[in-house]
Amino acid sequence: MNSQRPETAAASAPANGWAIQLEKINKRFGAVHANKDIDLRVARGSIHGIVGENGAGKSTLMSILYGFYTADSGTIRVNGTEQEITDSRHALALGIGMVHQHFMLVDNFSVLENVVLGAEDSGFIKPSLDRARQELNRLETEYDLEVDPDAIIEDISVGQQQRVEILKALYRGAETLILDEPTGVLTPREADDLFRVLETLRAQGKTVILITHKLREIMAITDSVSVMRQGEMVATLKTADTSPEEIAELMVGRHVLLEVEKGPAKPGEKLLEVHNLVVKDDMGVTRVKNVSFSVRAGEIVGIAGVSGNGQSDLLEAVSGMRDQSAGDIILKGVTLSLAGDDGASRARAAGLAHVPEDRQRMGLVTQFAEWENAILGYQNSPEYGTNGFLDIKAAKKRAAEHVELFDVRPANINLKTSLFSGGNQQKIVLAREMERDPDVLVVGQPTRGVDIGAIEFIHNQIIKMRDEGKAILLVSVELDEIRSLADRILVMFDGQIVGEADPATATEGELGLMMAGIGNDKKAAE
Repeated sequence: MNSQRPETAAASAPANGWAIQLEKINKRFGAVHANKDIDLRVARGSIHGIVGENGAGKSTLMSILYGFYTADSGTIRVNGTEQEITDSRHALALGIGMVHQHFMLVDNFSVLENVVLGAEDSGFIKPSLDRARQELNRLETEYDLEVDPDAIIEDISVGQQQRVEILKALYRGAETLILDEPTGVLTPREADDLFRVLETLRAQGKTVILITHKLREIMAITDSVSVMRQGEMVATLKTADTSPEEIAELMVGRHVLLEVEKGPAKPGEKLLEVHNLVVKDDMGVTRVKNVSFSVRAGEIVGIAGVSGNGQSDLLEAVSGMRDQSAGDIILKGVTLSLAGDDGASRARAAGLAHVPEDRQRMGLVTQFAEWENAILGYQNSPEYGTNGFLDIKAAKKRAAEHVELFDVRPANINLKTSLFSGGNQQKIVLAREMERDPDVLVVGQPTRGVDIGAIEFIHNQIIKMRDEGKAILLVSVELDEIRSLADRILVMFDGQIVGEADPATATEGELGLMMAGIGNDKKAAE
């Protein structure tokens, strides 16, 4: 297949006309040409997907449409009329709303107060709230977006909070909605509910632009999809006329395996055991509640769950980054003492490697060069010098080996890590931890914010470690990733393991119910 397939969809004006037309949009940030002569047309009353690797330019393009950035050149037409969008208020006045990946809500305000905030129609708040309540009731009914207007934001589910964000945009008169990675924090059931809402919006004549890296969602909900690569628009296709494989190839420029290829696990002895673990956060709130499980040599145990249900605290405790309040962590039959500031160092010394969930906050010092990050946490190893003296030559040699083995780009070990893309930053962390030949690998969100091509590589490396007899504990909010990689799945809800599932037989619906706290009450197999 030709990965430079030309634009085929939307060549002629649709019956309802164009909601959005972007023509020859250019945007530079210094030497980086983020958008290069971009053309995009979105039919009114349609759901239009935009996909591309990290750095492809899709977020920049949508930020121009929503008024966060101003294009260096090019033309924007909204409903056929040329516009110069100066800021987000101007975009909203033109009927363009945006639902961000990280919600912009005030946690201790009610739903109604959040919807009205910034859009009050008088200096007196009560009349504004009364009128808003009536309008909110109408919008909820018309678009199947029911939510209690008096509920406090921090007391409602993530899916309900997302509905509030959509209601905010509709309340402000949005006719075109931009959604940025909208299912990243949702359970499968909540994602299905969102899709039903989007279908209702489309049926009512609204236009939706969906930015997502999940090709399954593109195929399930969109009418057309635009593919961007390296700042350019590669193709715009009718979704019914394409496939996930074709879209992936257009995104990356080469053939990509979308499914993990792996043989059956061959579990051996227990290498990691967790018994009755209790973990509290910095505020003293118990986040992990009496959790027990084990991971054997030659298997991957995946922990699934909606973000915020204790998985992060569990990983931090097992890796020595957070003290446990009770319970035992046992590595190769030896109970580890991980309390104190050097707990992570003692875990590494015992044979446990950790790829943290947040690579920039916990995995890297982004102002350090690549070669410095390549030895971070292992700088006292004898191979890098003795008696407090660092052998820079040896450290750089090891870093260069990592760069070549993990295809880190650019291949410049002296470059600041902040200047690498998210996917390449992740490769730097993975190379550092995996190449220490640990007995146990604890990895959180291995492909968060990572390109399709890099995802394929990272998954293959994790499977390779499993097949070499390592024990791998994997946490991911991506249910597809958990189902593809894990040999056993444990589901966490509210700090507890509420069920165990076989990824070969468990359906997405069954896992989704457990993730919502409706477990199968099956104890984790040890």
